[in-house]
Amino acid sequence: MLDVSNISKIYAAGDKALDNVSFSVPAGQVVGLIGPSGAGKSTLIRCVNRLVEPTSGSISLAGKTITGLSSGELRSVRRRIGMIFQEYALVERLTVMENVLSGRLGYVSFWRSFTRRYPAADVQQAFALLDRVGLIDHASKRADALSGGQRQRVGIARALEQNPELLLIDEPTASLDPKTSRQIMRLLIEICRERQLPAIINIHDVVLAKQFTERLIGLKAGRIVFDGAPTELSETVLTTIYGEEDWKTLDSDMEAA
Repeated sequence: MLDVSNISKIYAAGDKALDNVSFSVPAGQVVGLIGPSGAGKSTLIRCVNRLVEPTSGSISLAGKTITGLSSGELRSVRRRIGMIFQEYALVERLTVMENVLSGRLGYVSFWRSFTRRYPAADVQQAFALLDRVGLIDHASKRADALSGGQRQRVGIARALEQNPELLLIDEPTASLDPKTSRQIMRLLIEICRERQLPAIINIHDVVLAKQFTERLIGLKAGRIVFDGAPTELSETVLTTIYGEEDWKTLDSDMEAA
């Protein structure tokens, strides 16, 4: 379980990116994080994986507090948090298999990683994960030979190669076409259920968020203004999160999807 308690983030210039944010994510639950640009969604994810240090508050993962750790302790914690990026963050010149195996970098010695001599168990797990995401036949291809959807699947497999206790997913469908976006979201949901992984997905596409996640958290100006089931995301709530708009069209978009 992830527990975020009273997290605030104030930058040096005085801008408040997060304001007293609290929520918990139990095992297996996938939470969609929605809100307008500048609402604090990316800052929140970066506070959870400690790329950004919160100004106040605490974060715990599986009962262990992960705020205020030393650099050595922080490296250990980050191994437990899988990150899936909008722009994939693959090494283009490396093969699909090598990119997936890079998820074990926090566990192996420098020389093993430098010479790419990973333990047999890590390699076997990587093959199993590539099979799970539908890329087993592409293991020896270079990453730059893949489509956007295939690259995102590699990113998913790489994050799972860490054997994480939490997944943080930043705009996984932003660069994908509608069909591929639904396929990627469906894959993420299935994997989280299979592994009982808690996950937070930072997502701009409200239609996708409503269709695939079981819980939505809406941020506005660094504060949580909604936390509930997708079915509770009414026109009134959407106006609170994003401002005035003709939200009736959202229902027709859902039916079309």
